[in-house]
Amino acid sequence: MTYSYYPGCTLKTKAKDLDVYARRAAIALGIELEEIEEWQCCGGVYPLATDEIASKLSSVRALNAAKEKGQDLVTMCSACHHVIKRVNDDMANVSDIQMRANNYMELEEPYQGETSVIHFLELLRDKVGFDKIKEKVVNPLTGRKIGAYYGCLLLRPSKVMAFDNAENPSIMEEFIKAIGATPVVYPLRNECCGGYISLKEEERTQDMVTKIVESAGGAQAESLITACPLCLYNLNKNNSKVDMPVYYFTELLAEALGVKEEVEG
Repeated sequence: MTYSYYPGCTLKTKAKDLDVYARRAAIALGIELEEIEEWQCCGGVYPLATDEIASKLSSVRALNAAKEKGQDLVTMCSACHHVIKRVNDDMANVSDIQMRANNYMELEEPYQGETSVIHFLELLRDKVGFDKIKEKVVNPLTGRKIGAYYGCLLLRPSKVMAFDNAENPSIMEEFIKAIGATPVVYPLRNECCGGYISLKEEERTQDMVTKIVESAGGAQAESLITACPLCLYNLNKNNSKVDMPVYYFTELLAEALGVKEEVEG
């Protein structure tokens, strides 16, 4: 299975582990991730202004590059996934944005939202299959109680993202089961951690993180996993009152597949 891959900026700097563990795990699962040539920053935040075009063009370039290869586009970072998938929806359904973006880029063939954008978790569930992953696990994380932290960007807006049930998601819990651990469902797993206000409103952010981590701890979780670099940073920085470990989901996948040592070695 071969896919176009958009890593994004953070996975080349502060969140290298999210990328490196995923690439190694992909090889073990028979997945080939072809990094898009000359990709550009997605902007990190989806522009809400209806007449904003310039900040969407880098996403359109990535989407069109995947289209030209006839491949689905895989993302890893929750923020990148959120931006690119929403821009793709614009290009498929908002005629003004579609026309202006295509006129600006002068593509050989207009891009009209043809590319399927899938998060790596969706790839594991829908293309590989969690049952197949179970078969590939050589180091099951038996006995580890892990809570999934979804945050905001994977789930909302639910109609556009179509990632999972926005109120009661299960994909990360299914992933946790597939690698042999015990998923812990807790009330605040979908709540915002305050990542985007962490520099401006530190006390409020600390309070938001504390509530999330205490919610997980109250349900007997021993650690958390996330797919968002900003969430990982924010949860680790502001959970000193509870001090619960937080990991990228790809790190635990690499560990279960027996390839984590290859990365660290």
